[in-house]
Amino acid sequence: MSGNGKIAMITGAGSGIGRSVALAMMKEGYSVVLAGRRQEALDETASLGASYGVPTLAVSTDLSHPDDVQRLFAKTKERFGRLDVLFNNAGTNAPPINLEEITFEQWQTVLGANLTAAFLCTQEAFKLMKDQSPRGGRIINNGSISAQTPRPNSAPYTATKHAITGLTKSTSLDGRKYDIACGQIDIGNAATNMTQKMSSGVLQANLTVAPEPTMDVSNVANAVIFMASLPLDANVSTLTVMATKMPLVGRG
Repeated sequence: MSGNGKIAMITGAGSGIGRSVALAMMKEGYSVVLAGRRQEALDETASLGASYGVPTLAVSTDLSHPDDVQRLFAKTKERFGRLDVLFNNAGTNAPPINLEEITFEQWQTVLGANLTAAFLCTQEAFKLMKDQSPRGGRIINNGSISAQTPRPNSAPYTATKHAITGLTKSTSLDGRKYDIACGQIDIGNAATNMTQKMSSGVLQANLTVAPEPTMDVSNVANAVIFMASLPLDANVSTLTVMATKMPLVGRG
């Protein structure tokens, strides 16, 4: 198919939600910049979407390092000249251990991958989007259900995802003067490699272990496509998409 003339950047595009969203974007005709740590995984995503016939750019990037992020956006500008959509999706987690046993290095790793990376990418997106013609663009942050409610033994991940909500709101406010819209998608139990363990049981708030339902990751991709499709004078501020029967709504 021919492209739609728009450029999207997906972080964490080598697997899981990032890969699913990247392929959905390609199918919709977006040219896509694929960012993440593993070049081989990014190239595989690009190969999986090759049949859609849209340009792609795969850039191995440590998104927690300013120099790497600046290089990523410089390559994007050089290749495509603009950016219409940024999906801040890349992230990691610490082992599910007691809060008092989490090391400083584990805390810093999660903070860098989940929060600092999103800030750095947002900052560079602002610089590009405010000066391009036509001006503006859209930033979508992956907040996760953990932006609303924690799981046991998840302090680093939950803290960063709550912080993403604050970053989303500040980005939405500060982006108005540049015609940059920002929204957040909170995702619950999408079926990826990271959630495979849920079918065999995960720790609950009452310290029992119970299996949890999951949903197809394509539901997330469809939701992101919807958010991205709006004109810049409309914005989905917050959207939650989750497995219907997961134990989020209720008493823990």
